[in-house]
Amino acid sequence: MTSEFRAGFVSFVGRPNVGKSTLTNALVGEKIAITSDKPQTTRKAIRGIVHLPEGQLIIVDTPGLHRPRTLLGQRLNDLVASTLSEVDVIGMCFPAGDKIGPGDRFINEQIDDFRRAKLVAIVTKSETVSKEGLANQLMEVSKLRDWAEIIPVSAIEGDQLGELSTLLLKLMPLSPELYPKDINTEESTESRICELIREAALEGVRQELPHSLAVTMDEMQKREDSDLIDIHANIFVERDSQKGIVLGKGGDRLKDVGTRSRKEIEALLGSKVFLSLRVKIAPEWQRDPKQLGKLGF
Repeated sequence: MTSEFRAGFVSFVGRPNVGKSTLTNALVGEKIAITSDKPQTTRKAIRGIVHLPEGQLIIVDTPGLHRPRTLLGQRLNDLVASTLSEVDVIGMCFPAGDKIGPGDRFINEQIDDFRRAKLVAIVTKSETVSKEGLANQLMEVSKLRDWAEIIPVSAIEGDQLGELSTLLLKLMPLSPELYPKDINTEESTESRICELIREAALEGVRQELPHSLAVTMDEMQKREDSDLIDIHANIFVERDSQKGIVLGKGGDRLKDVGTRSRKEIEALLGSKVFLSLRVKIAPEWQRDPKQLGKLGF
């Protein structure tokens, strides 16, 4: 470890679907946060650790800041606020191909409240625009405030990821190692499995459904005299009509969710998996403190 070893916390913020979780996964080098084009996919603060020769970056992937409409939404906003008040750097993400709009300006105003953090602008999805388009977006982003740094990246193509890590690390305090080198995330295996099931369930569903989906696990057990792991999990929705959407005609959609999530789970566990999924109804759980507690919020 060098005498100039640095370690600290960075959180990415931005509108839904700006690429925060994809960027987190690309920097960590492993899928620790699920991704989806649906708003509020991320529902908790997920820590990913980037190990570098000169230091450690702890990325805290949080839900997006938004105007809440339910108790769940308020709790997610509170989680974001408590996280941002403690990190060393806030990286605000702007997709290269999207014009800066009211949502960006709202978040840009909100981050003024977190005076402890240095503020960095990250122009994501740089592969989606021309060089001229990227230059124009960088110019527009620079007009919003006096950022500590501005950098374009492509998480999909890996462009500038090393430069981003180096840039962020320079803004971190001198510190001893905060995590052992063999740890990439604090997330439990059970939590990661539930998230992979939720990610598969989010694929292709209607706009009103994503907020209503939650996943819990009843049991995970290795079979005797076999390498097979049995997993029994529940997908919760709020209404009977939503249950029908998740199940699909003759249960086809649920079967597809099971097939896709099982592949990801097997890759995570390095073992074959038998996955049993049940769809259950928890009426209006997003607004019910007791139900929220049972579902881990």
